[in-house]
Amino acid sequence: MLYALLGAIAIGLVLGLLGSGGSILTVPVLVYLAGQPDKVAIAESLAIVGAIAAVAAIPYAWQRSVDWRSVLYFGVPGIIGTYGGAILSAYVPGPAQLALFAIVMLLAAGLMLRGRKAIEGTRPRQAAWKIAIEGLVVGVLTGLVGVGGGFLIVPALVLLGGLDMRLAVGTSLLIIAAKSFAGFYKYLDVLAATGQFVDWQLIGVFAAIGIAGSFVGNRVSQHVPQAALRRAFAVFLIVMGGFILVREAPEAFASTTEATALLLSTP
Repeated sequence: MLYALLGAIAIGLVLGLLGSGGSILTVPVLVYLAGQPDKVAIAESLAIVGAIAAVAAIPYAWQRSVDWRSVLYFGVPGIIGTYGGAILSAYVPGPAQLALFAIVMLLAAGLMLRGRKAIEGTRPRQAAWKIAIEGLVVGVLTGLVGVGGGFLIVPALVLLGGLDMRLAVGTSLLIIAAKSFAGFYKYLDVLAATGQFVDWQLIGVFAAIGIAGSFVGNRVSQHVPQAALRRAFAVFLIVMGGFILVREAPEAFASTTEATALLLSTP
């Protein structure tokens, strides 16, 4: 359990240091360090990520650094997508979800290696339907693999929504909290149908440690070069994503093939 608690601290620190990315550690920590079953870990991840994001969003909302138009056009489809992704998860084998999660980690690493300069700058706002589609897609991904998706939401809000970075981060945190809780709510039904349940005590401990760690990380970030941190974390994600993919891909392929064959053979 000690390693799991250290992992919880790492989640909060990374979130505070980089502004995103901490949530992508939650599922691996819950599965490989806390020993949680794959689908249970994804559900618990949504609750933990939602709690951390909700607390982190408060100062942004207080300082009016939330774009409510983007919350409407991006967040509402995101909530619907997350709920749908959680429903879809009932038909996707756990190993396949973890393999998909590993691919998401590699995608996040690629975006981090590009750096913030690639998305910084003022841009015109795009049509509302483009923002809504992006929100829906990211939401489905959130529901399927249990990541907050800040590393995808922030660039989307800047590139499509025309927001500056601070406004995008504050808006992203609120969207992450809302859709994470929506996905978690549906996951409770998905797990109950298979006789599985989340560990509320574990969720509470991880959320509390993650929130505290995010405040510490935010303070430390003022004295550490962000570019170097993002590159180092991106390399870590590549290593971790590769490890999970190698570990889970064979079982994911076998379980998916078996599920497909069963589906086709059903009259």
